[in-house]
Amino acid sequence: MTISSRVTEGSMQTRVLGDLQRNMARGQKIHQQISSGKQLHRPSDSPTGTVTSLQLRGEVRATQQYSRNADDGLGWLGTIQDTLGDASTSVIRVRNLTVQALNGATNEESKNALAAEIDNIRDTLLGRANAKFMNRPVFGGTTPGGVAYDETGQWSGNENPTTRTVGPNAKVRIEISGQEAFGRRVDGQLDEDSTELFTVLNSISDAIKGGNQGVLEKGLKNLDTAHDLLKSALSDVGARYNRVTQMKQSADDHLLSVSTQLSDIEDVDLPKAIMELQIQQTSYQAALAATAKVIQPSLIDFLR
Repeated sequence: MTISSRVTEGSMQTRVLGDLQRNMARGQKIHQQISSGKQLHRPSDSPTGTVTSLQLRGEVRATQQYSRNADDGLGWLGTIQDTLGDASTSVIRVRNLTVQALNGATNEESKNALAAEIDNIRDTLLGRANAKFMNRPVFGGTTPGGVAYDETGQWSGNENPTTRTVGPNAKVRIEISGQEAFGRRVDGQLDEDSTELFTVLNSISDAIKGGNQGVLEKGLKNLDTAHDLLKSALSDVGARYNRVTQMKQSADDHLLSVSTQLSDIEDVDLPKAIMELQIQQTSYQAALAATAKVIQPSLIDFLR
């Protein structure tokens, strides 16, 4: 024989109020999701979703840093690329002047004019060799100084590489030393034998002024050697620029993919949430109506 439990007025009220409270809590949670646009506010909302969200957020931060590093690298390499391109054009002009001096400049006025133009081009190239990005000389390595070359054309930088990490296990050098681009001076070497660009320009200018055809011919060959080195450096920088560009595009694409996954986990489906809120409000109103019928006024209520 089963003994039925006795339902008292107090227990009925407690149970009904508890149901209403839970109903209101569900409605409040949906309202909070709609207001914030997020469906995760605390780990208890979804433990597995929270773990996945934290992992994705870490990946987003890392990918954003890769993209910022790539932007910085493109700034460095772009500055170097433009500078070397202009320098190559100037060297071609010097070569034309040198050939002109070899073929036709016989009087002092013509020689001085050619030498003066070459000297001006050398000064311009020296200024370009001190080009900066973010107030750092791009041909000076990691030098703490403000210039890569002094007024005499002596390189004052170092060969410590400057790199940027632009992807997982992807580190790219974003600079090139002045010696790699413009040549290296050798101690004790005669100027007329040097292939360092600024020394070659000095040697050609002096040979034109002095009418020394032999030194001028050797200077022309050395100039071609210096120009080949310059073009090789420009090619290398261009290849690195293309690589960083590709890595930045990959980082941006990956960031979009990860952000979409993060949005799927964290962001609320607004139309669905609004519909659920309307259903919850209807349910709450129905519960209130049912409560009014279940909990009838007692004798005590009439005596108050």
